[in-house]
Amino acid sequence: MMKKLSLITLLTFLPASWYFAQTTVFAYVKAEDGKPLESAEIDIQQSEDDVTADKIGYFQFVDLPPGHYLITISKQDFESKILEFDVTSDEKRKDLGVIVLNHHWGADAGVVLIDDSASDTDDGGSAMQPTVGLLSSGRDIFQNISAFELGAYWFRPRGVDNRYEDVIFNGVSMSKNDDGRIDFNNWGGLNDVTRYPHENVDNITPSEYAFGNLGGVAYYNTKASTYRKQTSLAYSFTNRSYLHRAMATYSSGMNKKGWAFTFSGSRRWGDNAVIDGVYQDSYAYFASVEKKFNDRHSINFTGFGSPTYRASNSPNTQEVYDIMGKNYNSYWGWQDGEKRNARIRKVFEPVFMLTDYLKIGKNSNWINTVSYQIGSDARSRLDWFHAADPNPTYYRKLPSYGLLSADEFREQSQIDWNYLYKTNYLNLKNMDGTDRGAVYTVVEDVNKDKTFNFASHFDTRLQDNWKLNINFNYQNLKSDNFRRIKDLLGGNFAYNLNSFNNDVQFNVDDTNVQVKAGDRTQYSYELLRSQYSLNISSEIDFSKWNIAASIFSSYSEAQREGHYRSGITRFRDNSKGKSHKYEALDAGIKGKITYKINGKNFIVYNGALFSLAPTLNEIYINPRAVDYVTPNVKNQIINSNDLSYILRGQILKMRLTGYYTTISNSTEISRYYADTTDEIGTSFNTLVNEAITNVSKRYAGLELGFDFKITPTFNAVGAASVGEYTYTSNANVSTFDDLNGFRGEEFWKGKANIKGYKVAGTPQKAFSFGLKYNSPKFWWVGASANYLMDQYLDFSALNKTPYLYTNPATNDPYEGVTPELIRQLTAQKKFDDQFMLNANAGKSFLLGKYRMGISLSVNNILNNRNYVTGGFEQGRLVNLLNAVEESERSIPHFGPKLWYDRGTTFFTNVYLRF
Repeated sequence: MMKKLSLITLLTFLPASWYFAQTTVFAYVKAEDGKPLESAEIDIQQSEDDVTADKIGYFQFVDLPPGHYLITISKQDFESKILEFDVTSDEKRKDLGVIVLNHHWGADAGVVLIDDSASDTDDGGSAMQPTVGLLSSGRDIFQNISAFELGAYWFRPRGVDNRYEDVIFNGVSMSKNDDGRIDFNNWGGLNDVTRYPHENVDNITPSEYAFGNLGGVAYYNTKASTYRKQTSLAYSFTNRSYLHRAMATYSSGMNKKGWAFTFSGSRRWGDNAVIDGVYQDSYAYFASVEKKFNDRHSINFTGFGSPTYRASNSPNTQEVYDIMGKNYNSYWGWQDGEKRNARIRKVFEPVFMLTDYLKIGKNSNWINTVSYQIGSDARSRLDWFHAADPNPTYYRKLPSYGLLSADEFREQSQIDWNYLYKTNYLNLKNMDGTDRGAVYTVVEDVNKDKTFNFASHFDTRLQDNWKLNINFNYQNLKSDNFRRIKDLLGGNFAYNLNSFNNDVQFNVDDTNVQVKAGDRTQYSYELLRSQYSLNISSEIDFSKWNIAASIFSSYSEAQREGHYRSGITRFRDNSKGKSHKYEALDAGIKGKITYKINGKNFIVYNGALFSLAPTLNEIYINPRAVDYVTPNVKNQIINSNDLSYILRGQILKMRLTGYYTTISNSTEISRYYADTTDEIGTSFNTLVNEAITNVSKRYAGLELGFDFKITPTFNAVGAASVGEYTYTSNANVSTFDDLNGFRGEEFWKGKANIKGYKVAGTPQKAFSFGLKYNSPKFWWVGASANYLMDQYLDFSALNKTPYLYTNPATNDPYEGVTPELIRQLTAQKKFDDQFMLNANAGKSFLLGKYRMGISLSVNNILNNRNYVTGGFEQGRLVNLLNAVEESERSIPHFGPKLWYDRGTTFFTNVYLRF
């Protein structure tokens, strides 16, 4: 009887408790323009059961008991919103209505352009210069901090530089064929339309639109209708590489006739922001026009370009910095009361694209793009003919050489343009009254590229949980490379003669050795390259597992066609005309496996094994003179693996990753002037082309990124990167110069002893900790402390070969050479660790249909000027006697060339959107 009564009692009270627990809370998440925000994350403070909005922006919480609740709604690239509500016992369903998220304009997402004016120098190879750009991931806290906090100090995640990153517009890669790097100048200033990539994957994670590389993929879809309908006006003031930036963008949205338009333009300009003699005047434009035929078919035209005019700043030795200060730049001087910089980069390479979008059936899409890029990239410099080097920091002019005191050096520490003009004026005529060529000129090294691309992307859902992607790409490049006279500096003409090699003609087929302004001089050649590539990827999703795989194969061929027949007899048959074709075949595989422990904890493995064909600069050791292929140049072999634990909790979001990457068969090219000695012992100054091949490197380390929610509006964020990037083998060294031709392993008697040396160009360890407050009233403030460790100087390979300590007269080591002495002379310099403090703040306002915002970010608040962002050894005087003398000098004649951080910099931005 008691059992029956208990059962009746339970059944009597159960419906009431069930009723009270059956409250369902629901809402819709939309953007400002009314579009649903799929995959918005909704965190509820009082429960672990967070949810994600579906395709129409809908979400719901079920079984919420009565009480007071607080939820945070967030989505990548949007301002988070905090909402409080109450659930009462008499509510079965509670409608929170439509929750609108506004785009977050506090910082530029997507591809982050780090100021690259320091990279416009040919004092050293590209590997010796700071990185140019970084890819930001948006949702991943480690990638965000790497880009916006540590990236300001040239930190490269996992040590990977621009060479291994991919930026793609509508299927077309923006990487350059000459060095494989991305030139962000091609769309610099177009932040409004390149802020949010359609796809952004990190590191070796497989992509839907490309096989990718080591540094991730950022894919942009410039379809006009994908941009939010609005007009945007913005102005920025900064002291980084320019002073002012103005931007305007208009997007129409899709009209009733099936047309959509997006237009954007900007200008960046200003001078002497921090470094003396640096100025910039750059414009940018973007146009996207879409015609929609029906719900399944549309075409889109995209055109964009960024005419850029920018002066560069010089790397300097420590002696020069000690005398002149960290803002010193040797590339400029006064002319008629104005600063004139000899190193000007003028680049304009517009891109035009036509993309066809086709939906096939319910589950398939086919996107095809044809593109054409044309334009030029010109970099100027001073040149001289049988005259003294006009560089104010030429080693004979430095106080350490003994000819000038520090005060005398200061008095002539800038280019003396009046002296150059005067010297040319005094040399207008020969003794017999005939015209004489200029002694000093300004020349430009010019690349004129014509690039045709065809890209095809097909994707389909084989099942609801199984997707297939196929990408095909074809590219054809014709690159015209030459030097031309930019300014005769008052002279009659210039001589097309090699003053560093007995005045031989650069082109023996042209009897006229006189060249005027605008004429080609010294070298002229074309590089031709075509490439076919196929990539297939697939992703399948199970309840506990997600598996993605990607494979690719490509074929490329390269060829040089010289326009000049060299006056140097031994190069004559290899300088003019078409060379043999250099062919390369690549293949690779990538995979990703995700194990879902539960809705908040994940284990992710990524693996990649692929080859990478050498770039044009790596194939031809000195294309300016001959068609010789770099000895031992090969395809790189890249093997990379990483394993991550990811936590996506309400209070704590975290990723911990271990990674291990090896690169073998790499080729590194450096070009610099050096004092050399020919076969009979005569000393000359000449341009040396240095190649180290069969290079092996290892990149290993740990990454940690976390976002800890102290309160719903107050977060602690941090990142730690502990890496070791090391050369793991000794490498072959070859050089080529006009005087000696090739000098290979048989001459240097061995390889460069670089095993154990560290990869330069980035701190190998970096830490960041920050606090940020996001107010529900749309203002924010944040600060971060950053610590950078293990930054190394890039080395000259010649200084690491047996040639350094071998007596050419006996072919034996010099007397007294010991392993300890060699280690002392060849030790790699490590820079001091540095601490940097950053801060940012902003506020947005909603004024009816108008949204206004202002933001300010400040880097290096403490004005730390001791941080070396990049540097390299000078590859000169490579013999034991000179090396010992240098090591014994308190101030070396040929100390390393360095770039220092610019100190406190700021960027403030104000916008109006309607």
